[in-house]
Amino acid sequence: MKKIAEYRKLLGVDKTTGLQELKSIYRNFMKDWHPDKFQANENEKLEAEEKSKVFIEAYHFLVSIAPETQEQKLEEYTTTLAASRITDFEYKSQVLQISFADGSSYEYFDVPKNIYGKLVNSDTRDRFARRHIYHSFVYRKASKAMVV
Repeated sequence: MKKIAEYRKLLGVDKTTGLQELKSIYRNFMKDWHPDKFQANENEKLEAEEKSKVFIEAYHFLVSIAPETQEQKLEEYTTTLAASRITDFEYKSQVLQISFADGSSYEYFDVPKNIYGKLVNSDTRDRFARRHIYHSFVYRKASKAMVV
């Protein structure tokens, strides 16, 4: 996906970069570009704030799709898929966001338009998604499940 590639390029990492290395790169960048270091010059401070925001967003996004994160959250993800039905879904720019009855929501990246079309036209959307979406695309949790 374009967003994933842009964030990896910004941080100078690739698919194989682990969480520890990613965290180290993030910390070093924040040491160099933290807005508090630029108190004397307002323009530099604003530039540092903007760079920091983009870098923080990229870091958090890449952490959310990292294999280590996926592995840690696999039990929760599997429980949601098995116990909760699809309540809604939205497709935009090859990103499919699926909302579940338990209140959780996941984003799936690089979903082809034809797969989305098949989901829309499927009589059994939950079964279609289990077979063709859930474990076929890079995903991340978009929102947490409701606590009852």
